[in-house]
Amino acid sequence: MKIASLAEIKKELKFLNEKELHELILDLSKFSTDNKAYLFFKLFEKENPRIFVEMVKEELELEFEKANTRNYHFAKKSAQLIRRKLNKNLKLSKDKTAQIELIIFFCDKLKEYGYLQFRHPVIENLFQTQIGKAKKLVEKLHEDLQYDYLQLLEELPEVR
Repeated sequence: MKIASLAEIKKELKFLNEKELHELILDLSKFSTDNKAYLFFKLFEKENPRIFVEMVKEELELEFEKANTRNYHFAKKSAQLIRRKLNKNLKLSKDKTAQIELIIFFCDKLKEYGYLQFRHPVIENLFQTQIGKAKKLVEKLHEDLQYDYLQLLEELPEVR
């Protein structure tokens, strides 16, 4: 079975009435938690634009608190798990400033919880990759915002 293109889906959605669209959206939200989270953020970000950032920060903070950092192997696995959750959440937002804030938050927590003290190459590469992502996103912002976020990035430690 061949899946229809996005353009074809858009055309078909135009033929649905409001009730059918409502049911389709509810079915999509029941299908996966990612869909439900995306729908939640899109519906409620109009009232509180910071809701996405705050909720993701809370989720990441909980993950850092319960992570096992007794030795470098467990710390590496925990950092990779938290990074996967971060990346999953970054896909839910198209706002570059929110993405940068979350990446800086993640890197700051890696430092705060002592992950960088292990000097493990995987953890260091993970950290450097996230810093690189943030820098690329900062380049796409307005100059005033670039300055602010570059200041935050410079406060993070250099690895190596």
